Amino acid sequence: MEQDYPEPTVGGLIVDGLGRILLVKSHKWRGYYSVPGGHVEFGETLEAAVVREVEEETGLKVRPVKLLLVQEAIFAPEFYLPRHYIFFDYLCELIGGTLSLDKRELQDYLWTKPEEATGLSVEPYTRRVIEAYLHFRDSAAS
Repeated sequence: MEQDYPEPTVGGLIVDGLGRILLVKSHKWRGYYSVPGGHVEFGETLEAAVVREVEEETGLKVRPVKLLLVQEAIFAPEFYLPRHYIFFDYLCELIGGTLSLDKRELQDYLWTKPEEATGLSVEPYTRRVIEAYLHFRDSAAS
């Protein structure tokens, strides 16, 4: 499938009540950890898209708290296809649901402290989202 324009996508950095973040693995990211997310549908807001994508992929219900980062991924070598994406990455609060991976998009997951996540095999865009979250969290606590 050819791409004529950059494609907007959303990602959700989900934080649970214990301060852990959810990382997921997808075959599309060649075994690296990332955050759940996906394409924005025509006529859909970014916040509605992140809520929908997270629930479709994980079964979890989230509330977007803050747009953490906007990034461009242009032919990222970690991604399985040569694509140009614009990522809108949100900090999301976990508000319900039961974790159940869709197995089509996501194959594995883990909950981890964000400080420990950067030591894992995390794709570079997710690494930047985690770093943005740590900066936001630490500056809000000051």
